[in-house]
Amino acid sequence: MEIIIKENGGKGFAMARENEKRAGMMSYSIAGAELIIIDHTEVEPDFNGKGVGKQLLYAIVEMAREKNIKIIPLCPFAASVFKKADDIKDVLKA
Repeated sequence: MEIIIKENGGKGFAMARENEKRAGMMSYSIAGAELIIIDHTEVEPDFNGKGVGKQLLYAIVEMAREKNIKIIPLCPFAASVFKKADDIKDVLKA
């Protein structure tokens, strides 16, 4: 699974691809130099149940750590993973 993160203006996204086929996407808004807001997660039906959403979130978490920024997970999926996974709470905006 390949995950690419791109930003353009005030928006960003992580896209997952496997064998040239889009598996899913997670989008976020850039709310400042030190904050992003994850607002949407979408997984293609062929990839449901394969952990694509979690891989997308973890890629964004890694990017946030590298840039020393915090995350607000407005997206219900991202919020639910943050509640369960203690290993990523260091980037959660308090």
